[in-house]
Amino acid sequence: MRYDWKAFRPALRRAVLRLGLIVVLFGGYVTLFHPKSPLPDPWHPFTPLDVEAPLTGLTKWKLRNALSSDAACLQALEGAAFTRLAPLQDSPQCHITPRIALTEVGNARLPRVETRCQTALRLAMWEKHGLQVAAARHLDTQVSDIRHFSSYNCRQIRTPGGSGGRMSSHATADAIDISGFRTKDGRVIRLKADWDGEDATARFLRDAFASACLWFPVSLGPDYNALHADHFHLQGSGWGLCR
Repeated sequence: MRYDWKAFRPALRRAVLRLGLIVVLFGGYVTLFHPKSPLPDPWHPFTPLDVEAPLTGLTKWKLRNALSSDAACLQALEGAAFTRLAPLQDSPQCHITPRIALTEVGNARLPRVETRCQTALRLAMWEKHGLQVAAARHLDTQVSDIRHFSSYNCRQIRTPGGSGGRMSSHATADAIDISGFRTKDGRVIRLKADWDGEDATARFLRDAFASACLWFPVSLGPDYNALHADHFHLQGSGWGLCR
């Protein structure tokens, strides 16, 4: 008895496709959900943000997830030196939630600053993946201290013409003003004195500012206007302003 194998080809093709789909789904399940997943954590979509991990195509997505939840933000910030504080509510326009006191991110100390966890987390990502990279590239050293003016300040936006009429992002600690740095080898760098020029210090500051724009949606520096001549205004709210 002879079989007409051509008649079986469509059914065989469907069976192979089903088997292939099962293999793909099983492989995907093992990759994403198995405790011994072969996928490295930085590339695993379900592992939380690790500030110290190498950057991948998922880093920004993980950061957005961490920023969207107070609990996730605090977990991601665990490598920094901070103290959790009770929420601050000075007025409906002026408040800090979740409120922390921050004294160190990565390898850099800060004068104690009260801010939001989300601002601190963006600062930690900048320190690790931008600021220290720029210091190594241009100064052949590390940043040991980050100097700042403030984060929280219950006030309206300032403009060259006076008050802007709207509340500043500082009123909710969604921003921090960075005034300078100290390096591990003892150099003191101030934006007011060192921004202009073509030497290594000026190149470091410009590179540091450019990298801040990757982690803060609004970054304003000395080239923006005279009000920012002595600091970087790094802001977590807003979109796409790097000047």
